[in-house]
Amino acid sequence: MLPILNVIAMVTFASALSSRAMEPVVPLVSTDLAVSIAAAASLSTAMALTFAIVQPIIGAAADVFGKPRLLIVCLSLLGVANIAGALAASFEMLFLSRILCGIAAGGTFPVAMGLASDLVPLERRQVALGRLLSGAMAGNLLGATASGVIGDFLGWRGVLTVLGLLMVFASVAVWLGFRRGGVTHAKQAVNFSALKRGYRTIIGNPKARICFAAVFFNGLLVFGFFPFVAALLFELGETRASIPGVIIAVFAIGGLIYTVTVSRMLAAFGVKALMIGGALVVTIQFVIVALGPDWRVQAICFLLMGIGFYSFHGSLQVFSSDLAPEARASAMSLHAFCFFMGQAAGPIVYGFALAHFGTLFTLSLSGTIMLVSGVTAAWLLNRLPPDRSAPA
Repeated sequence: MLPILNVIAMVTFASALSSRAMEPVVPLVSTDLAVSIAAAASLSTAMALTFAIVQPIIGAAADVFGKPRLLIVCLSLLGVANIAGALAASFEMLFLSRILCGIAAGGTFPVAMGLASDLVPLERRQVALGRLLSGAMAGNLLGATASGVIGDFLGWRGVLTVLGLLMVFASVAVWLGFRRGGVTHAKQAVNFSALKRGYRTIIGNPKARICFAAVFFNGLLVFGFFPFVAALLFELGETRASIPGVIIAVFAIGGLIYTVTVSRMLAAFGVKALMIGGALVVTIQFVIVALGPDWRVQAICFLLMGIGFYSFHGSLQVFSSDLAPEARASAMSLHAFCFFMGQAAGPIVYGFALAHFGTLFTLSLSGTIMLVSGVTAAWLLNRLPPDRSAPA
């Protein structure tokens, strides 16, 4: 693997730190700014929805102005937005700062994936993207944990100040890393006709429809279920608030296990079997969780679910990265857009289904859809010839 991938992984790590930072300090924000808990919790929603909505624009900007330049600008903006949030005198100003954080974070992870895909050939790309994914997983785990600890000592303003300074430092470090690694920042002429051709290529690609539909269901079925983990455990008599957090964190650990084993799994099974096997593993865990076992059993299920999910999802990332090589950032941004829109729709769908059909039926149906999605995507994406994946 190219050493420059470590620099790009720093981008995904830094971006992920901010995405979960406010959740542990929501009560502190509520008390300090005299708003309800629900209003304070909307700060996370503001960032997540903005992240999704800006994806088509961010992808186009990366293809027009250059991925390395956009990554550094977005990291710098992430630092400024976090510091501005720390200085906010009202909830409205803090809310606005989280929207800016969503815009900046939206220009980091998918664009970083696109840049890594530019640098690594297709046969090694899934391993390379796994390294970037490990940075994001580590950032998610550390961001929520560290912000809680910092919040106890310095309050929520201290959390955002520390984050802002870290983002500024990361932007400088990434700039130096790109410079020493030979990643160019050469100016590009703004070519809107090329941009239009790139989107036409992506949308007209039969593989794009398969990739984006599958990744939408990934977000809806798996991440859309997370907000209900605590409620289902409460129904089983587990009232400790820390346990749902542990279970969801174990899912991220499963993602980390995937990133360090993906090269061996690819060599042993191949992409098609990895996609189907990953979807099957997720399906089995849904069924087990639906039966309402002890939280320790559920923790094991979520660990395996994390490995299975990223085996499937990571393969979809590779196919998305090759939909239109001349508009790779746009393709990866559309991939992220579909994933986060699925994640946003998930709680609505699960809320209705759990209330009307119960846990066993809902999770069994989720597992069935995941398996059908995995088998269909694996068969179709590996069946279509390369010349059809990039039409003129």
